Amino acid sequence: MIRSVSLPIALFACTLAAQPSESGGGAQNNPLTQEITPALDEAVSAGIAYLAQTQQPDGAWESGRYGKNVAITSLACLALMSDGHMPGRGELGDVVDRGVDFILSTSKESGLITSEANNGPMYGHGFATLFLGEVYGMTPGGDNSRADRVHEALVKAVRLIEQTQNEEGGWRYNPVPYDADVSVTICQIMALRSARNAGIEVNAQVIDRAVEYVRLCQNPDGGFKYQLGSGNSAWPRTAAGVASLFYAGIYEDDAIDNGLEYLNKNALPGSTSPSRSHYFYGQYYAVQAMYLAGGESWEIWWPAVRAELIAAQNDDGSWDDRSVGPPYGTAMALIVLQMPKRYLPIFQK
Repeated sequence: MIRSVSLPIALFACTLAAQPSESGGGAQNNPLTQEITPALDEAVSAGIAYLAQTQQPDGAWESGRYGKNVAITSLACLALMSDGHMPGRGELGDVVDRGVDFILSTSKESGLITSEANNGPMYGHGFATLFLGEVYGMTPGGDNSRADRVHEALVKAVRLIEQTQNEEGGWRYNPVPYDADVSVTICQIMALRSARNAGIEVNAQVIDRAVEYVRLCQNPDGGFKYQLGSGNSAWPRTAAGVASLFYAGIYEDDAIDNGLEYLNKNALPGSTSPSRSHYFYGQYYAVQAMYLAGGESWEIWWPAVRAELIAAQNDDGSWDDRSVGPPYGTAMALIVLQMPKRYLPIFQK
């Protein structure tokens, strides 16, 4: 199988000479002393074991009212891949393999990746496309039917994203180009970034318009609102907004500086009392933003979120999320805690 070669995309180009907004540069090549501690290793091992034990026979993870959800399954597999377990490789490679098979089984002819239990299918579609992009980019190709299936599903998923962007430049819950919100839009930006990294052609204009939509959702206080027009800032979507600008190849920008300042004032673990609503979603993006910013941002945020998450782990290795359930909370916590391992391409500049 010959992998597609993407056209140059200015916003997604590898800008190795560019530096983030802080003088210290990103954390990718500037690890902190003792980023990974024995306590972190112990917490990760317990969390990985919990995920492996709770996978369903068909490869999915089930989480309360969300059932067998493609987003939760994709995130659980990404958590395992963050520990070096790849499809067909590593101690738990078979667990990831089954997860890939479940996601492929939910890929529709239209390109939409969704299961019966999904609520707001474009959320699940975005995370599933991101997962397939990481799988396709990190595993050997060759002439085998499984690689061909991953490629076909990934290309169809990307085309669906491109075709359902609305006039404002964003996406919302359903795969139709009507309204948009910043949260679903950022999921699609991440998915397109992963696919592009894996060699899939992505429409540059789609990216340009999506980034402009995200920019327009930033308030004067540096935080991000939910939709265009008036709206309050919230720290989880602010973290997502800043991370998405980094992933679009933007490293020096007032929007990033103001967003980072908002996060440090309103959501720094241990120093503030932010809303717990969407906590794991927020930290998933916040730790990415601070990692890509590097310097003082990473130096301050990382030890604080590491300590907070380790302290919140349950005896069975899981993390609770009151809205979605332990499989989701555990997957998100593990992705955050394993950021310093630097395994997944999506988290690099």
